[in-house]
Amino acid sequence: MDVSLAVVGATGAVGELIRQVLVEQGFRPKTIKFLASEKSVGKTVEFLGKTHTVEPINARAFEGVKIVLSSTPSSVSKEFSPIAAKAGAIVVDNSSAWRMDPDCPLVVPEVNAHELHNAKKGIVANPNCVAIPLTVAVNPLRRLAKVKRIIVSTYQSSSGKGAKGLVDFDAQLRAYAVGGPVPAPTAHRSQLAGNVITLDWTLDPNGYTEEENKVINETKKILGDETIGVSPTCVRVPVRVAHSESVNIEFESPVSAADAKAALASAPGVVLMDEVAGQFPQPIHAAGTDHTYVGRVRQDPSNPNALSLWVVADNLRKGAATNAVQCAVELVKRGIVKS
Repeated sequence: MDVSLAVVGATGAVGELIRQVLVEQGFRPKTIKFLASEKSVGKTVEFLGKTHTVEPINARAFEGVKIVLSSTPSSVSKEFSPIAAKAGAIVVDNSSAWRMDPDCPLVVPEVNAHELHNAKKGIVANPNCVAIPLTVAVNPLRRLAKVKRIIVSTYQSSSGKGAKGLVDFDAQLRAYAVGGPVPAPTAHRSQLAGNVITLDWTLDPNGYTEEENKVINETKKILGDETIGVSPTCVRVPVRVAHSESVNIEFESPVSAADAKAALASAPGVVLMDEVAGQFPQPIHAAGTDHTYVGRVRQDPSNPNALSLWVVADNLRKGAATNAVQCAVELVKRGIVKS
């Protein structure tokens, strides 16, 4: 990949994974620089056997850069992603800042890579970590019949809160395991060890959490169909890495479980695990991988036009870093970004 690349938020959890995934995907940039906030400037990171010094995020840092992979808080993204785009780069942005902007495509490469051609602002939005595997699983089934409604309940891991979430959870887990007093939560909104949390996100005025509203809006945008009904319930569970989803899909006409399994088995990015063979997706399968695992595909006994299935994916990789790198690869393959 003979292009100049910048990784913004290079020392964060997703930024570190982006470096790893770039190597795994065989992405060899012409030049690369690593940018971060002032507190990380001067630190060093390793990439392809070389040591790089982390530089500050500023307008000059984007000169000559063709692709920016950005993982920062939304407030930072709102300031610097347009600056990077103005300097001539295409930004693949991991924050939520640009996801619903009509001039910024929201891209999952297995689903809607063609939307990369429509980055009018020079910014491509990387979707929410639930919406990505959900749409990877739903998309191949849309070829069998039109999707009318999706009901999804999530089982989201502690790492969705970032490194602070894992520190919080691990401290609780150690205390819980020996029956000692469990430390008060600092990142999660309640004790997670031995518990589940239905309000680990900000509650919006409509009664749904911020996370649930992201799933509703982003799923429709990625699939390119505003008529699809999406009803989510997002829950934090005591798992370190990988999000799971219980999904019920209602179609406008009947779809058999056998046809659905066949479609999923040949779908890009999907690993079908068949319960007939005693297989079922678990977070331990997905953690550290880039696949979306799908299983428990079965007919809904209450609705002849509906199927139920179980979906699992690594929220830090496919749900963030890997999807961003895949977008960068597609930008080059499609000639949208040239050296």
